[in-house]
Amino acid sequence: MTPQLLSVGRSMHALAAELYPICRSITGAGLRQTLDLIGRQIRLERQEIASGTRVFDWTIPPEWNLRDAWIKDDAGRRIVSLAECNLHVVNYSEPVRAKMSLAELRPHLFSLPEHPDWIPYKYSHWERSWGFCLADRQMRALPEAKYEVCIDATLEPGKLDWGECCLPGQSQQEVVISSHCCHPSLCNDNLSGIALAVELAKALGDRPRRYTYRFLFMPGTIGAIAWLARNQASVGRIHHGLVLTCVGDAGDVTYKKSRRGDAAIDRAMAQSLRDSGKNHAILDFSPLGYDERQFCSPGFNLPFGCLMRTPHGCFAEYHTSADNLEFIRPESLADSFATALSALEMLEKNAVMVNVNPHCEPHLGRHGVLAALRGHDRSRELQEAMMWVLNLGDGENDLMAVAQRSGLPFPLVSQAAQLLAGAALVARVPDGQE
Repeated sequence: MTPQLLSVGRSMHALAAELYPICRSITGAGLRQTLDLIGRQIRLERQEIASGTRVFDWTIPPEWNLRDAWIKDDAGRRIVSLAECNLHVVNYSEPVRAKMSLAELRPHLFSLPEHPDWIPYKYSHWERSWGFCLADRQMRALPEAKYEVCIDATLEPGKLDWGECCLPGQSQQEVVISSHCCHPSLCNDNLSGIALAVELAKALGDRPRRYTYRFLFMPGTIGAIAWLARNQASVGRIHHGLVLTCVGDAGDVTYKKSRRGDAAIDRAMAQSLRDSGKNHAILDFSPLGYDERQFCSPGFNLPFGCLMRTPHGCFAEYHTSADNLEFIRPESLADSFATALSALEMLEKNAVMVNVNPHCEPHLGRHGVLAALRGHDRSRELQEAMMWVLNLGDGENDLMAVAQRSGLPFPLVSQAAQLLAGAALVARVPDGQE
């Protein structure tokens, strides 16, 4: 890994560290604070939708804000406190202030017996309840006594917030990149996805763009549903989509295909992973996971895949306090960045080429093409790529198809196409006429 790429990974980890202490949820001040910090990194347009608004089969919930929470023992000592860990409180707990016995308190306590020192992440977004999460070792040691319980929270009419970063391109056709930003103090799920989206926006903002890129930072599930409800009339502009989540752990990269299964984003991600030469996994679509579920729902069927490393639920640290800043690694974040950026660059450079003189192969030397190969460190492969571009230049195969069929890296195929186009041996089919 180059020092420059590792520096990118460290920058992503630093952003995760800055976001880590915030007590987030699907609404409320913590979510807005998160968007504020993202907005310091990239230009962010803020959007909101009021509590009680119907969005398809869902309704925007009351806004939840948590000020403090604790459990005190009979000596008045705080034995569980929000100040120690955001995960101690079941997310979206209703307010409570009461004294109760251990037997009365137990139904509201959650732990992980299989990991006795970890605190689980629990939430209650869609039903009124309350609770605390704590290490199983601590929970089992609680003596029979009276406990004072406080969750200083509000559940009131408010709003749901999200942020969008739009990078206009030559075309109004869009690539949409989405990451959820509602989980409190969980790093792989999904501060890593936020950090990757921010770094991609920075990288793409500094270069010419064929496509328009739209980055979405939204609460999971209800955020995507609200966005789709508000933008239903214009989703036809979306040509490629990618959900980013769990991209910071040490596992191999995993890509989950869109519902279509053969969308350009699916092919680009597969090619990027093949070109990397690293171990990886490609999964077929399923209606379980993250917000690709909403974008790929049958009424929309948008071309959205999901980029991960270890999939959700497949690492023990998932939805626990062990998904912390030590669990995500700058090297893994940097590798995820390189993988995603490679796929996006592929979409930018992909094209359908037509062989201008398709009757037998051309005399490359007569057209001056071979001279361009002199001194190239992969001249033989580049010439091979030219022959593939010429042979598959029938107006039906794009450059990603050429790379896949030839087994050659996409950058080499793209370079070959550029050389052939410069010699007027192939012509690009205009977008929309493939």
